[in-house]
Amino acid sequence: MKRTHLPLNALRVFDAAARHLSFTRAADELAVTPAAVGQQIRALEDLLGVVLFRRTSKGLELTEEASAGLESLRTGFLHFEDAVQAMQAGQSSHVYTIAAPRDFFAAWLAPRLAAFRADHQQLRYVVVDGEGSDFTEANLDLAVRWTDGPGDLEGLQLGPAERVTVGSGDWIAWPGDPNPCGGEDEKPPVSVSDAGEALAAAAAGLGRARVPALLADSWIEQGRIAAIADREPSRRAYWLVAPLPQWRQKKVKALVAALMGS
Repeated sequence: MKRTHLPLNALRVFDAAARHLSFTRAADELAVTPAAVGQQIRALEDLLGVVLFRRTSKGLELTEEASAGLESLRTGFLHFEDAVQAMQAGQSSHVYTIAAPRDFFAAWLAPRLAAFRADHQQLRYVVVDGEGSDFTEANLDLAVRWTDGPGDLEGLQLGPAERVTVGSGDWIAWPGDPNPCGGEDEKPPVSVSDAGEALAAAAAGLGRARVPALLADSWIEQGRIAAIADREPSRRAYWLVAPLPQWRQKKVKALVAALMGS
C-alpha cells in the first residue's frame, strides 16, 4: 500500500474507537457523530478486507486482526506527533532573519526591534540588506519593501503612502525620485543612492528632497530637518511582507504585532 494512500483519518477514528470500545465515546472525542465513526470504520474494513470490531452482549470487542495492528498504529501516531513538534520547533525559534533597506532599518525598524528585544532578551536578529532578497535563498522570516503592494506575498502596509519634501535649495535626486526637477534634460546637482542618503543630504544643507514620509518623520520630530511643503500621496509605501507559511508562524505573528503596535 502506498503511503500517499494511507487512510489516516479512518485510522485515527479506529484508534479512538479501539481505546473506548464505543463508537459513541469515540465520536465525542473526535467531535463527530457516531454515524460518522461507523462509516469510517466500515470504509476501513472494506479497504483492509478484515473485520475490526465484533458486537457482543457486553458491547464492542476488537477482532484478532484489529488487535494485531493496533500497537504499531499507536506507535505510528506517536511518531506523527514527534514529527509535528519537530516542525513546530522552528516557530518557537528565537532567531529572526529580516531583509530591509538600510535607510529604513536605521530610521524606523531598528528602534522597534530594540524595543521588542528589550522585552525578550533571548531574541537574536540577522538583518540583511535589500528589498529584493529571496525568501528561500536567504532563509528570511520577514522583509520590508518599498512598493505599491505585497504582490503575491502576505503583508501589511507600514504607515501611509505619502511623500514629504524636506530641506531647501536645489533638488536632490535618488532612485525613488530620479528626476525631481521635472525636465528630462535638467540634472539635479546632487544624486544619491537611496532615500536615507537623500534625507541626510538635505539635512546637511545640500538641497531639498522628496522622501517617504515614514522615513522622514523621526528626523522632523527631532528637529533635525524641516518639511517645506504639505505631504503628498505616493504610489508606493513601506510594506512588511512574507510568504504565507512564514506569515502564519507564531514567532512572525509576534514580531508583526509588536512592529504594528509601535
